Amino acid sequence: MADIIGIAASAASGGLFGLAGTALGRIASFFERRQTHAHEAARWAHESALLALQMEASAQETEAEIALAETAGSWRGLSASMAAEAAIGASYRWVDAVRGLTRPFLTLLLWAIAGLIWFGADAAGRDAITETATFAATAATLWWFGDRGPRRDEGRG
Repeated sequence: MADIIGIAASAASGGLFGLAGTALGRIASFFERRQTHAHEAARWAHESALLALQMEASAQETEAEIALAETAGSWRGLSASMAAEAAIGASYRWVDAVRGLTRPFLTLLLWAIAGLIWFGADAAGRDAITETATFAATAATLWWFGDRGPRRDEGRG
């Protein structure tokens, strides 16, 4: 009988150790899965942050390209305007005189309009309209008279 009790005790203790090993394995598996989930969540957060940074960089690049295209278009317009005026040849003296006085007259008129708006409008109207009038007057002054500087001799660089 002692043999049977020994075998039963060995079977019972082996079963208990087997169950304890299974339980420990399950507990370890639970912590391992929790750590894996935490790692995945951190990785997803990192990837989301990288995507956000890439989208921001792409938006800034697009804004820079738009600004560059607008600037290039403005310079092409100025060049075309100056080339068109240079293509106009000399005419009758009175025509050249009228053409020469048109720019100063229009410039003074634009500055007078800007001044009238400034002194005649209330504060709310002044803010809304003055920027446009000032832009037009400044553009006229700098664009129309910007090409009036002394010409450099073509032979000298």
